[in-house]
Amino acid sequence: MSEPQTSTPAAGAATEEAPVQATAAADAPSAQAVGGRSFLPKSTLLRHLVLVLLAVVGAVVLLEITDPFTNSQLAQLSYYAIAAGGLTVLTGLNGQISLGHGALMAVGAYTTALFLQADDPPPLAVILLVSVLTATVVGAVVGVAAARLHGPYLAGATLALAVGLPGLAIYYHDTLGGEQGLRVRAPQPPDVFKDFIDWVSGNPATGTKWLAYVGAICLIITYFLLANLVRSRIGRTWRAVRDQDVAAELAGINLGAWRVLAFTVSAAAAGLAGGVLALVIRLAAPSGFTLVLSLALLTAIVLGGLGSLLGALLGSALLVFLPPFVTDLGVDLGLNNTEAAQLAPFVYGVVLIVAMIFAPAGFVGTIRLRWLTYRAKQRAAAARAASGG
Repeated sequence: MSEPQTSTPAAGAATEEAPVQATAAADAPSAQAVGGRSFLPKSTLLRHLVLVLLAVVGAVVLLEITDPFTNSQLAQLSYYAIAAGGLTVLTGLNGQISLGHGALMAVGAYTTALFLQADDPPPLAVILLVSVLTATVVGAVVGVAAARLHGPYLAGATLALAVGLPGLAIYYHDTLGGEQGLRVRAPQPPDVFKDFIDWVSGNPATGTKWLAYVGAICLIITYFLLANLVRSRIGRTWRAVRDQDVAAELAGINLGAWRVLAFTVSAAAAGLAGGVLALVIRLAAPSGFTLVLSLALLTAIVLGGLGSLLGALLGSALLVFLPPFVTDLGVDLGLNNTEAAQLAPFVYGVVLIVAMIFAPAGFVGTIRLRWLTYRAKQRAAAARAASGG
């Protein structure tokens, strides 16, 4: 397979002439790019570093002012958002529909679980890095096999991955635990973490809080790397392949190589998400990586806005926080626990339908479209006033 080739001006022009769709709304330039004021640096890298710093401060404050149950929910949010961010690159940015990301998360989760079963496991950062590399290799193999598939054919191929790959745990039950899965021995918080928590807030440095911090760190690092990719020449080439694949190929872009690259990057994020998931729920079992997980990730990026990392984060938050909120609300309204639990997926479905009707570009995409429309009207009014004067 030849090396990916960079985008040429012709491919860039093809991308700019693509019709405005949901993904185009999420790809819209920032206020600074369209002439608005911004207090952030002009450099993309510096701007993202400032946002990382703000995210770190916000994560510390949020984790320290919330109770242990909310800490566990935020840890759950972290692995959903990491996987959804990777899927955003693949589906929203490159236009490939994947229903197999739950299986790629399983690769990362089982890798993490196997390493933590050792009597003297490696450092946690090394374990998560190996989980990422393992999922990356699997994603690259699947990406090469599916590089020439599009639309429903690609969805069908990744669907087979989602259904078949977790079944390997049952076949190799002696190593992977079969139906019961592998219990994960989450590492204890290090002393430096306990000292940090004592210095920041004086709250107990529990295992739940430690895993929530691990998830938050992984999430921030992942989104920093993905955000720089999205705004780089690589991201522009992915958008060219997505919007005008014929024009991109005529411009010299190797479509297959760039699609494989997108699948590989997305698989790496899924592997990290799987590793964090194994740590948070302390279990790696086939029942946790069914097709439902893959569909949930796809739903999250559609609700938030295809092609938007912020949208992936918002969609993941909806997945995590809406069901327990609806369940508690149902109990308060007089329903029993079973009825309240059944109400949650119904309300989630209603939210999805309403969002598709009134915000077809997703939450972030719709807001950006309306903002750009408002700015265009302002500029048109200013131009008319200037010409009339």
